[in-house]
Order: sequence, then C-alpha cells, then structure tokens
Amino acid sequence: MKLYEYSAKNIFKQEGIPIPRSDLAKSAEDAKAIATNIDKPVALKSQILLGGRGKAGGIKFANTPEEAYTASNKLIGSFIRGEPVQSLLVEEKLKIEKEFYLSIAVDRSNKKSLIMASSEGGIEIEELARTQPEKIIKKHLNPLNEFLPFNAREIARKMGVNSALIPPMGAVIWKLFNIFKKYDANLAEINPLVLTEEGLIAADAKLEIDDDALFRHKHLMELEEYEEKEFAYVKLEGDVAVIGNGAGLTLTGMDMIKLYGGNPATFLDIGGGASSKNIEKAINLVLEYPKVKVIFLNVLGGITRADDVASGVINVLNNANRKVPMVIRLTGTNEEEGQRLLSEAGISFETSMEAAAKKAVELCN
Repeated sequence: MKLYEYSAKNIFKQEGIPIPRSDLAKSAEDAKAIATNIDKPVALKSQILLGGRGKAGGIKFANTPEEAYTASNKLIGSFIRGEPVQSLLVEEKLKIEKEFYLSIAVDRSNKKSLIMASSEGGIEIEELARTQPEKIIKKHLNPLNEFLPFNAREIARKMGVNSALIPPMGAVIWKLFNIFKKYDANLAEINPLVLTEEGLIAADAKLEIDDDALFRHKHLMELEEYEEKEFAYVKLEGDVAVIGNGAGLTLTGMDMIKLYGGNPATFLDIGGGASSKNIEKAINLVLEYPKVKVIFLNVLGGITRADDVASGVINVLNNANRKVPMVIRLTGTNEEEGQRLLSEAGISFETSMEAAAKKAVELCN
C-alpha cells in the first residue's frame, strides 16, 4: 500500500521527523485559505501515487493566496501521468541550503533491509546510481543486530556532512528506520531531505506498507488511499494492458509483449478460479487507465474455466463505455465452450500465447 505524501508526512511528524507547515486542499478555495494561513509563498503538490510528478507539471508554486487559488484550480481535476489529481498538499515553500537523499527499503536479493543515503538529493536515485554511484552510501542491516543511534550517526559521517550536522542527520536516519520497522514498510524515503535555517526538514515523503502487514495497522486502512485489492495489479508506462491468471503466466505474457516490440501498461493477475464477475472487474480496471490502447487477456484455464472467462469478456464488451481492442488467448478447462461463446459473440481469440501477443502489439502500433 502506497501512502500519499500528506499521509506519509503525518506519520513522519508523529515520529519526530520535521516537516514543512502544510495542509491538504481538495478545492481551490481550500488552497487559498491554507496559503493565507501559512502567510508565506507555498508549493502546491499534486497528491498522486506515481513518481515524477514535478517533471510532469504536478507541482506549482504561488507567492500569494490568489496565485495559489489560480494554480490549484488548474491542478485539481487534471491528470498527471495518467492519474487524476483530487487533492493538493499546500506547503510552505522552503529556503533550501542543501539537499540530501535518504531511504530504507527491503532488499529481497540480500534478504535484508538496506539504508541508502547521499549528499546529493532532489534527483532520482536511479540517475545518481548511474552517473555518480560513489556518492551513494549503502548499508545492509543484519536483522539479528539492533540498529542503534550511533550506527545512524556513522552513516551520517560517511555521507560527508560537517561535524555539526552529524547528530541531527543521524537522528533523522534513526527515526526513519524506526518508522520503517514500526509500520512494516517496504520503502521509507525522503527525497529531498533539506537543510534550512531551521535545520533538517523532510521536503518530501514516501512510505509503502507491506499489504500482508496491514492487519497490524488498522488505522491505515481508514485512509482514502486504501483499497481492498481483489487482484495483484501494477500500472506501468506502456500501452498494452496484460491480464493473466497466475503471476507467472502474466509475467510471461509481458515478456512476449516486449519480445514483439511492445510495452506493457499493466500487470494484472486475476488468480486461479476467477469468476465471470472477476473477469469483468479486471478488464474494467485496466479500461480506467488512460495509457491502455490494447488489452491482452492471457488465460490458460486450470481452476479458471474458459467459459466463465468468455462470459465476462462478452459482458464487458457489451457494456463498457470505453472501447479498446482486446486480444484473447484462451485455452484450458472448458475451452471448447468458452471458445464457442466467443465465436457466437463475434469475438476473435487465439490459442497460442505467442500469436496473441504479436497481434496485440500489431494492433497497438
């Protein structure tokens, strides 16, 4: 579960990490009132769950409440990288002296938590790793050893900050680790962590909670970003939505799309034993994603019955408001009945995953 910036910052504040003065606006009137209350230039930050919003125009600045009203009126209701903007974090614009990067994540390949810190913040860590990898401090944490404040200060020292900044930097690192551990996070990130006249402040915040641990954090399930998930669903940057029954089959379908020159727009695993209603929900879910130009439905029926898949597809195509070409690969349990239903409805299908993937890419192009 990804938290919006404002939710993550509320947690950071509760756990002792300084954040800018801010409040959430759901209308231009709200933004104007918050800017008036802050009584300083403000940043208007679109609350979406995708990265890169700044480059995509999702962050604006305003010197007066009137400017805040005008800018927020344009942002709220717009789409940033395909995501609708329904609210803004109206935040005091900081006078920044220096930017840093700090994150803690689960490193699955090493089966440990990984702290990454850098004296170069405000840019994507992937870009920094590619161009200046020596500026990233990495420390894997042994789960059998307690991570203590002096360990955090040692990381701060290795970052190259001046001696006066080592204690407060170490304190932020230690508090971020405590948040990461307390909330069962997959990722806790501050980029940038900024130095101002008032000290270190988290100018941005990311927090991703392990879905399987949410039963320990019932209050997070009350947040507006919480959605009870029926499917394993990930949005990507391509234009071919890939739906499959089983994670392995869905990933293989994505590989096939790439093999034939296309780019997946989604990973959506409907799981085993999906009903016709599940099929409808899955297809409607990817239809809501504006980047999707073609849907590739890749089903090898075991527990999942091909006739249920066919019924779900037919219902969606008869009732969907948005019409998108769909390529269907359908084999397995009850395949004759499923294929008959599709044929009678005038819907073409393939039995070969390779042929279906190739056709999907051709349609997209």
